[in-house]
Amino acid sequence: MAVAAGFSGQVLQWNLWSKKLAGLNGSFPPKRKCQVEQYKMKIEMQQHYVCTKRRAKNKPFAAGRSCLVMSTMGNSNFGLSPLPLSETIMQFYTCINEKNLNQLSEFITDDCFFDDFSFLKPFQGKKEVMHFFEQLTASMGQNVKFSIGHVWCGDEFTAAVYWHLEWKKRHIPFTRGCSFYECAKDEERLTIKKAQAVIESPIKPGIFALTLLKIVTTLFDEFPNATEWFLKSPQTAKALGE
Repeated sequence: MAVAAGFSGQVLQWNLWSKKLAGLNGSFPPKRKCQVEQYKMKIEMQQHYVCTKRRAKNKPFAAGRSCLVMSTMGNSNFGLSPLPLSETIMQFYTCINEKNLNQLSEFITDDCFFDDFSFLKPFQGKKEVMHFFEQLTASMGQNVKFSIGHVWCGDEFTAAVYWHLEWKKRHIPFTRGCSFYECAKDEERLTIKKAQAVIESPIKPGIFALTLLKIVTTLFDEFPNATEWFLKSPQTAKALGE
C-alpha cells in the first residue's frame, strides 16, 4: 500500500507540475518538454513494474522488496536500475537465508574475489568463497536471517547493499553492514565476480578513535622514513591481509 501511495503521489505531482508549466506559456519549451517527458516515462516504468510483479505473485510486496524498488529506481545518483541485477542480489540473499548452498553456488563465478573486512585475508576462487558461505550459514542457525534495507544499482553491473541481521524478525544489535558487488553476465544471467563487505564493529570507541588517529598520523609525519619502511614491510602487508 505504501508503494502504491507513493506512486499515486508522484502521478499527482506530475499532473500539477505539468499543468502549472503549461499555463505559463501555453506549451512547453523544447528543453523543458524533454525533461517533462523523461520524468513522465520514469513514473510510468515504475508503475508498470509494480503492477507486473503484483499480478505475477497475486499478493502485496514484502517490506524488503518494496524498499528495494524504491531505493534503486528513486535514487538520483544512479537513475533507473537494471532490474535483473536487483533480482540477482535479492535472490542471492534469499539463498543465504534459506541455506540453499547449491543454488547459491550458481551465483558465484569460478574466479570470484570476496573481501570481508572482518577477516585478515580475502577469499579467492569459488571453492574458498563457498567454504566461507558454508560456515556463515551454519553459524546463523535456524532463526537468524539477513534483512535487506536498501539496494543501490550503478553502472557496469555494480550494486551496493545495506543490511542487518535479525533473529525471528528482531534486529540483532551490532550486525549492520554494507556490501558492494561487481557482477558479470554469464550468457543470460548475472553472477557475482567480486564482493566486499564492511560490518559494524561491536566496539564503539567514539572520540577515542579520533584521538588515536591523531597520535598515529603525528608519528607518521614526524618520522616519514620509518613510516615508509613500516608500511612497505612484508609483516605489515601480511597483517593487513595484502
